[in-house]
Amino acid sequence: MTGFGKIFIVIGIVFIVIGLLWSFVGRLPGDLSFKKGNTTFYFPIMTSIVASIVLSLIFYIIGKIR
Repeated sequence: MTGFGKIFIVIGIVFIVIGLLWSFVGRLPGDLSFKKGNTTFYFPIMTSIVASIVLSLIFYIIGKIR
């Protein structure tokens, strides 16, 4: 398998993971949302943690492939 083949496989996996995460954005328990009058404050704590873990795993796998 050439270097380009591995890169395309990793890019495909990244897109699949992003697609799965995108469907859960804003719905994870632990995301904070406050509404007061016309103002809404949203802070995605759990979404940020999950995204961080997933990205760390992806970069770890990329590092192992190289």
